[in-house]
Amino acid sequence: MADVPGTIDLSEHELREIAGYAADCARRTLSVFERSRPADARPREAVEAADAFAAGGRRTRELRDRAWAAHRAAREAERGAAADAARAAGHAAAAAYLHPRASAHQVRHVLGAAAHAARAEELASGDGAKVVSRAVARARDHAPAAVVAVLGRLPAAPAGGGRVGQIVRDLDAALRA
Repeated sequence: MADVPGTIDLSEHELREIAGYAADCARRTLSVFERSRPADARPREAVEAADAFAAGGRRTRELRDRAWAAHRAAREAERGAAADAARAAGHAAAAAYLHPRASAHQVRHVLGAAAHAARAEELASGDGAKVVSRAVARARDHAPAAVVAVLGRLPAAPAGGGRVGQIVRDLDAALRA
């Protein structure tokens, strides 16, 4: 794929590693969502679907549907920590669909679950920057080599995106350092 203009090499193994990493990041905040909406299993199902893909499962319509369902759960949660926790789960399931485009936007797909999980932790704790700093350090320290390798083939994270966008840029910089 790298011989096509505007694309990067992206193996199935790397997609699985990225999805597993995203699921691990999102899993940390499932309880934040579930405390707010205990009867809604959509974010947990999205993380489980990402785990199944990471373990060798197929990219199926069900996986994509679980990602969308988690994002709908986020919209229904409206704002706050629960919404970001659900978005983290949605990004985890969607990580299996990362495109091999040499686009800064793809960085958000690689790191979106980690960034939304950090934001959920921040909002849930009320401790602000300290919580995010620890979450970014944890996400950096637990990132598999495939995450760092794929980021190295992409431009740096783009500007914008509010607080979550800043967390993506901070984590991106930490992983590239």
